Amino acid sequence: MIVFMSSAQKLIFDIETVGEDFNSLDTATQENLTNWIRKETENEDEYVVALHELKGRLGFSPLTGEIIAIGVLDYHKNTGVVYYQAPGARDPELVYNGVTLKQLSEKEMLEKFWEGARQYQHFITFNGREFDVPFLMIRSAVHGIRPTKDLMRGRYIYQHNPDAIHIDLRDQFSFYGALRRKGSLHLWSRAFGIPSPKSGGVTGDDVGRLFREGRSVDVAKYNVGDLQATRELYTRWEKYLNF
Repeated sequence: MIVFMSSAQKLIFDIETVGEDFNSLDTATQENLTNWIRKETENEDEYVVALHELKGRLGFSPLTGEIIAIGVLDYHKNTGVVYYQAPGARDPELVYNGVTLKQLSEKEMLEKFWEGARQYQHFITFNGREFDVPFLMIRSAVHGIRPTKDLMRGRYIYQHNPDAIHIDLRDQFSFYGALRRKGSLHLWSRAFGIPSPKSGGVTGDDVGRLFREGRSVDVAKYNVGDLQATRELYTRWEKYLNF
């Protein structure tokens, strides 16, 4: 099984995350997370709505969430792997659309990711600078793992180290925010005629529910769609907009 290929030096990656169960958090943490809701809502109905939304967004922070899937795809080889969590299960490895799906713990996933990253110089994401990379780096530190590449150095590509060039396609297509609305991966895929990872009926909002239902393989398959859409979008950017 080929997971990382060093010859291409271009790696596409994407993560899926899930938040902790709010009701399992200690009282001090719950209060810390909800203080602002009490201040900004005017009545109990508004508070209930805001609290529900907060509970659904705990997976967006490495302080209240964890990584349940890390997908990597070699750009030129178009082969890769999605590591995913499946607590309580013993899933066999399988191949889906040319990508191997492999069950690991969060710590093991992070170790594999940074080990493989050593072989690459270019790293391609969609919204990776605002979400995937900070999440990866913080969760790695939580587990006592030191990242092998600094993928947050400088905002602009010319500021990056030659061996760790992070190309965030959301930044590139929006010209670092000059475009008023940056757009989602689905919208950019649609604009360029690329099959959207949402076309299979699963969206990012479904990830937490699928994970809790024990459908971790479906989460991994959804991640494959993100990887492949990002690969196609990168091809368009490199051909037409990379100056």
